[in-house]
Amino acid sequence: MSGLSSLQKYTVKTNREEIKFILHIYSRLIKVANGMTSPYDSEVIFIQTKGEIYLKNNKNLLILILTIGVFGIMNTEMGIIGIIPLIAQNFDVTVPTASLLVSGFALVVAIAGPTMPLLFSKVNRKTVMVLALGIFTASNIFSMFAPSFTTLLLARIIPAAFHPIYVSMALTVAGTSVERHESAKAVAKVFIGVSAGMVLGVPITSFIATEFSFAMAMLFFAAVNGIMLIATLLFVPSMPVTEVLSYGKQVSVLKKPLMLIAILLVILLNGALFGFYSYLSDFLENVTHLSTRMISFVLLIYGLTNIVGNIIAGRVLTTNANKTIFTIPFALIATYVLMFFTGSISMVTILLVTILGIIAGIIANINQYVISEAGPEAPNFSNGLFLTAANLGTTFGPIICGMFITAFSTAYSLMGAIIFSGMSILVILIRRKIESKA
Repeated sequence: MSGLSSLQKYTVKTNREEIKFILHIYSRLIKVANGMTSPYDSEVIFIQTKGEIYLKNNKNLLILILTIGVFGIMNTEMGIIGIIPLIAQNFDVTVPTASLLVSGFALVVAIAGPTMPLLFSKVNRKTVMVLALGIFTASNIFSMFAPSFTTLLLARIIPAAFHPIYVSMALTVAGTSVERHESAKAVAKVFIGVSAGMVLGVPITSFIATEFSFAMAMLFFAAVNGIMLIATLLFVPSMPVTEVLSYGKQVSVLKKPLMLIAILLVILLNGALFGFYSYLSDFLENVTHLSTRMISFVLLIYGLTNIVGNIIAGRVLTTNANKTIFTIPFALIATYVLMFFTGSISMVTILLVTILGIIAGIIANINQYVISEAGPEAPNFSNGLFLTAANLGTTFGPIICGMFITAFSTAYSLMGAIIFSGMSILVILIRRKIESKA
């Protein structure tokens, strides 16, 4: 119990003492993760109790854990995009086949989006989050040693079912951990993890895989999820569910024509975006003829400009949402057409990828906006539908664009993305008519 008495000097009354406490927690987490300390040791047990009390009084740290946890989940899903050509080479499969690691994951998330959160809605939220992080950690470790592409695909599909559970739970916990008027800010902070996982996960994973190996990239996935698993287990307080919304009340939003058209629009816009983005690294390698290091740099540019697009979207959707929604598919088509004809010119392509990143950030916000506007009376179920629609687009986009690659060449993946963009314009016009009649 000597460790227990030594820890008692840590309090949370001043910033200096908070820093000491957090650093001590971090060192203990590392020791537990490395097997140097048992999670049942007296000090660790006390840290768990102390940590839960601390988090109840310091919501920022709780939200930080949730944000990094969401980053780990989204990073596992999207980070793989940047190393599709490497995976195709390592497992001796075609690039379109390797892209099943993206589309297959997205399809499972799409199916699980509205169903799994409801299935686990009566289970303690902490228990569910620990379960989800545990499955993600284990699957990423297994992926490091996958002997074949089939086993690697299986290791991706299983955790995908738990993706919407963790993300939806994290958003719910963030929103209810603060006063009601602060809820939107708390949820927005967790969405940073979503954006970072989608935007920064690709270049980071691409860099690690290029500089080291595919296995090290999978270890990076596992490390982030594993550390957040331990942090959640030790420091997030128990969160039993006290109120459950009925499935019938939530599912009734599907009777609204505006919701159905919003779902279709999200599928098409995400298909237009990720249909090409899934093959962007392959495009930069085989059409633009960039080096692997330069490809990682361009993917990083795309990620950073995506964040810029998010900032722009927040402003333009507030001032003139309908005009922004109608204009963005035309901007996407123009960018794709220019890229198709100038893809071999490196400087022009890098500029167009920068523009594409900004457009992508705006589209992400548009997708969330049209779904939430269509079903404000059932926000949780609407979020599930948003995940489903977005991931259906991520599923079908690469499949259709992959068909163009198989029939023609990598550059023709842009044609598939242009078709999705054109169809989204028609759906937007239908949405306008429905809104005018409402």
